[in-house]
Amino acid sequence: MQELPVIAAEPAVQRVKKPDWLRVKLPIGENYRHVRSLVDTHKLHTICESGNCPNMGECWGAGTATFMILGNICTRSCGFCAVATGRPLPVDWDEPQRVAESIFLMKAKHAVITSVDRDELKDGGSIIWANTVNAVRNLNPGTTMETLIPDFRGQWENLQRIIDVAPEVVSHNLETVERLTKQVRIQAKYHRSLEVIRRLKDGGMRTKSGIMLGLGETKEETIQAMQDLRDNGCDVVTLGQYLQPTPKHLPVVRFVHPDEFAELREIGYNMGLDYVEAGPLVRSSYHAEKHIFSGRNNR
Repeated sequence: MQELPVIAAEPAVQRVKKPDWLRVKLPIGENYRHVRSLVDTHKLHTICESGNCPNMGECWGAGTATFMILGNICTRSCGFCAVATGRPLPVDWDEPQRVAESIFLMKAKHAVITSVDRDELKDGGSIIWANTVNAVRNLNPGTTMETLIPDFRGQWENLQRIIDVAPEVVSHNLETVERLTKQVRIQAKYHRSLEVIRRLKDGGMRTKSGIMLGLGETKEETIQAMQDLRDNGCDVVTLGQYLQPTPKHLPVVRFVHPDEFAELREIGYNMGLDYVEAGPLVRSSYHAEKHIFSGRNNR
């Protein structure tokens, strides 16, 4: 009788236990319900929902939200991101006005706008981006803006459209250290993202970027990434804990203690960054209204 080969089962992935300091408050309150109603009524996409942000309850409860334009289907498949990947729907040219009207109804003093990657479009979505900034500014002249933009595949004429409309803050996330970039951001390039920051700075923008921790990077690599951002003209850096959105996404390698975030915050200020937002639940748009100003005096 022929013996069949024994096939070893794949080892189970060891999941790191979530620590007590990562408790998130449930979304409640009148302001939260008001923002929820606006988002539903105007059929708006928010990264708060699509990205499973842990601060949604706090931010929506404060009457603010981060709007995601150009649909909610991304052409990229980053290993950390909960936004759906696939073939996006056609561009909605009415979207800029809807975003502007919703910000008006919220009476928001500061608005954060981001988008999916639209690599299938020749302009990378930059025309809608510029139209959105102009629409928000026309209807809400007292509202400041942060735009969290993609890299436009290094098509710099598309990036120039963002510079031309001059939001108060322009952000592009590095997301992780150089060694892990190919694994974490499959279609992105570390040095291309740094060039985005440099070109924005050369264009007179206040620049911002974010890094996730807990994906397997070392402390030294994190500090180097912060220094690389600083060397390329980045003003504001956010540091937060990566949280695995679904079992299909990259696992958490470790949970970074709040004391380490505090240490990295001081290192960032000492290297010359103008604002460092660091903590386990920090995300790109967390406390974004403060990032227009220097944080060096609030240390």
